[in-house]
Parts: sequence; structure tokens; C-alpha cells
Amino acid sequence: MIDRELLDILVCPVTLGPLRYDAEADELVSVKAGLAYPVRDGIPVMLPEEARKLEGDS
Repeated sequence: MIDRELLDILVCPVTLGPLRYDAEADELVSVKAGLAYPVRDGIPVMLPEEARKLEGDS
């Protein structure tokens, strides 16, 4: 689970846009970038090379 205050200040490092927390996948999702950043042990890994491409994006 991500702290709400932390989620409010985090932005996508690629687009500088907002992120949405996907609790089921434990990821922070940037729809604009088409990336999902993993959360490991409660810590968001905000490195583009660690992000998963969202399905349907090229």
C-alpha cells in the first residue's frame, strides 16, 4: 500500500504527469507514458528501465 500523501507528490519521471496506484498489481501507473512502475517492499521504483509497458502500447 502506498501512502496517500506520497502518491499526491509523486509524478511519472518520463512525462511528469500523474500516477495512479494499482493495488492489485502493486504498481504506480502512468497512463500517459504507458508504463507501470513497480512498488517493492512499499517503495516505488521510479526508474523507467524498471517499468513495465502497459498492454496495448507499442
